[in-house]
Amino acid sequence: MAERPQLGAAGMAADRIILNGITVTSCHGVLPQEKTSPQRFIADIVLECDLSRAGHSDDLAHTVSYAEIAQEAEAILRGPTVDLIETLAQRIADTALTRVAVEAVEVTIHKPQAPAGVVFHDGQLGGPAVRIRREQDRQVVIACGANLGDREATLSAAVRALDRTPGIQVVAVSPLVETDPVGGPDQPDYLNAVVIARSRLAPLHLLGELHRIESWHHRIREVRWGARTLDLDLIQVGDPDNGSDLICATNDLTLPHPRAAVRGFVLVPWSQVDPAAALRCGDTARPVLQILGAVDVSGVRSGPPWWPL
Repeated sequence: MAERPQLGAAGMAADRIILNGITVTSCHGVLPQEKTSPQRFIADIVLECDLSRAGHSDDLAHTVSYAEIAQEAEAILRGPTVDLIETLAQRIADTALTRVAVEAVEVTIHKPQAPAGVVFHDGQLGGPAVRIRREQDRQVVIACGANLGDREATLSAAVRALDRTPGIQVVAVSPLVETDPVGGPDQPDYLNAVVIARSRLAPLHLLGELHRIESWHHRIREVRWGARTLDLDLIQVGDPDNGSDLICATNDLTLPHPRAAVRGFVLVPWSQVDPAAALRCGDTARPVLQILGAVDVSGVRSGPPWWPL
């Protein structure tokens, strides 16, 4: 079983990557002369991540490339002129939070040569500074399925476990649907549901929690599309309708789920619990109900009533 990361008070990872002293000479400020006379801006960035897996694997894919974050921050500092260093801090925080391993970010922007009408210490970190902290807080869509043992009891226990996981709050749960198995060997029919939740966990951390809950129910991965006691798939993080969805493709995680748009056993319960839901298909956000209209759902039918929470 994977090692559980050390968590902070909010249930998020307590590990940190620290980037201090990214220095750029550029033109930002409210005053007219600031837009034409370059001055120094210095950024300090603290990324909160779960680094336990990277510590064991020695694999960059399991952490965050601080070189990429530093280069993106430098590009923002060198970029188009803005009035406020608050804007620079927010833009750097926004780009950091697109990383699937980042749970929260703290950004400090120093403006040591600011023309404020007073004398500041002339050291590198003298003068005004703005510090902000931003956390992951996105809607997540999780598909649940089981076709071995007491399927309904297993799915109910999984939903409760999700809701009790620090950093995850279940918002809504779909009705159960019973579905014919798709692909793989002969096996029993499935019960499926979709959970809508809010998550403050980075997607990679959230995926680890899903796998942990699966392992509690003795999920094994020996046969592709084979029978299983419990299957928890992360379908989408964020909302494509407002551009907050995360897009990634790694060996560990692809977002949105690459087969969600063709799976009736995902689309049917998802449309039931959130009729206004949208799924990113390529560069376009499409209503789930619209996608569902082109999918064969002949093997999907109503399941038993349930009250998982």
